Amino acid sequence: MPSDHDMLWRRCALLGRVLLPLVDQEPWRQARRHETLRARGIDTAAGERMIEIFAALAAHAVALDASLSAAELDALPLKVVADAATGKRDYELLAGLPDTYADDRDGQAVDVFRLYTYKGGQYSHRLLLLSRELCYVLNVLAERSPTPSPTCGDVFRRAAEADLPQ
Repeated sequence: MPSDHDMLWRRCALLGRVLLPLVDQEPWRQARRHETLRARGIDTAAGERMIEIFAALAAHAVALDASLSAAELDALPLKVVADAATGKRDYELLAGLPDTYADDRDGQAVDVFRLYTYKGGQYSHRLLLLSRELCYVLNVLAERSPTPSPTCGDVFRRAAEADLPQ
């Protein structure tokens, strides 16, 4: 049985995976994101995967800072995740991660993020660009929300309503 810490990571990773499909309900947003990534020299598939893992890392870091359990992640405001994505240092997002991942793709994406963080230079610049894209995605979802301060739980509910894999 997975520990609560592992479950917390899984919920954060799920958050990262559902953000782009939710924002892409307006198809022009995906085309704009792809154009932006290509213009910055970032492969679109790799860039989108990095946005997903960036979201997971930001949510995970904030949840750990607030000592939230996996069940309490739903109450975490999207604004706090967006603030962590742009306000925390890249290496701060790597603190407290699980030793192993249920999904090997998560482990690989975290390793790429870690490499970008410690390599610096153009790689750090890419992380900055990806953090901005993530904030844009979170802001779009917040603007669409009928509630004044949308939470991760609101995103999970919208993902379930859109029949996205949970």
